[in-house]
Amino acid sequence: MFRVALRAVPRLSVVRTASRTKQTVMSASNIKISQQVRLMSAAAQSDAEFDARYEAFFNRPDIDGWEIRKGMTDLVAMDLVPDPTIVAAALRACRRVNDYALTTRIMEIVKIKCADKESEIWPYMLQELKPTLDELGILTPEQMGYDQPELALPNPYEIH
Repeated sequence: MFRVALRAVPRLSVVRTASRTKQTVMSASNIKISQQVRLMSAAAQSDAEFDARYEAFFNRPDIDGWEIRKGMTDLVAMDLVPDPTIVAAALRACRRVNDYALTTRIMEIVKIKCADKESEIWPYMLQELKPTLDELGILTPEQMGYDQPELALPNPYEIH
């Protein structure tokens, strides 16, 4: 995934340098060539530091709706389900900017991120977020009826 960037090294045994008056030939063993290796990885971050960084991001008093969306987009792009404390901080940020629709989208995306472990992770998330949801007056997608399609027709193969 990560590429190592190397400075091009001449493979010739002789490196030629030309000047206006004369041409000089030098052997490659006389030239010091340094290779730079650039690793494209950041310092490893513990789970607690990661959670604290995102909690601090969402707990900023001057955060706006765009920054909340950006923070959640960054979390969604990662291969993880956000910790309930991060989601609670994001929900509080939504209430500070008075964006109830964004709270619904955050809850939906957290449920989607649970993926195939939804039966294990989603009840835990709801259990941990219940005090925050009650405090802020936020309904879950199931309580709003978003788990069932509004205009869905019955499956014709399941009628009889």
